[in-house]
Amino acid sequence: MREIVLDTETTGFDPETGDRIVEIGAVELWNHIATGNTYHQYINPERMMPAEAFGVHGIGPDILEPPQQPEPGQVTLRDKPVFAKVGQAFRDFVADSHLIIHNASFDMKFLNAELRWMGLPEIPFERAIDTLGMARRKFPGSPATLDALCRRFGIDNSNRVLHGALLDAEILAEVYLELIGGKQPDFGLSTVASSGGTGAETAWRPMPRPTPLPARITEAERASHAEFVEKLGENAVWKRA
Repeated sequence: MREIVLDTETTGFDPETGDRIVEIGAVELWNHIATGNTYHQYINPERMMPAEAFGVHGIGPDILEPPQQPEPGQVTLRDKPVFAKVGQAFRDFVADSHLIIHNASFDMKFLNAELRWMGLPEIPFERAIDTLGMARRKFPGSPATLDALCRRFGIDNSNRVLHGALLDAEILAEVYLELIGGKQPDFGLSTVASSGGTGAETAWRPMPRPTPLPARITEAERASHAEFVEKLGENAVWKRA
């Protein structure tokens, strides 16, 4: 089962009023285990960056009005590709997988607007799994932000000073696994990481053991079970199976 944990950063709240995506980060899970295969892309939004949005993620000082000189570590956007140049690669990466998103309605409306504008198929909303809704159902009345869930589950988010799509997707993957009750043994299980594309040729996948583990049931236990089943008569479920 392949799932994609995904986050975006944008210029605002509504693509229908001109806001655009400026960053996409996505992490691949296979049977609830991170493969190390990721997608990460900064995007030129072809518009100016509002100061309010810049204060959230710190991306694009060069497209503020007026533009600012980027500080060390800040990402510029004028030199990045527009969505029309990377949309197909993103669509190929997610393929037909379910998308794990915190506040899915927000990211999905932006992703589908961008895909629609370049003539690509939109992603059906039913393929999105909203961790915000999951958290509110599981912990009614409690804060359900990503930071609050990290505190609840003891997940280290000390590097999350500003919002960043790939870092948030990696953190959300850990939160998601806690919400569904199955914690993975380790986040970085692959020695091969990718910045884009499907990585199907090199990404790690859990595989069956080449040699099955030996049975832990002793012969005495088998004989005892067989004797027990005989006492249950011909309609015993073990005999029907």
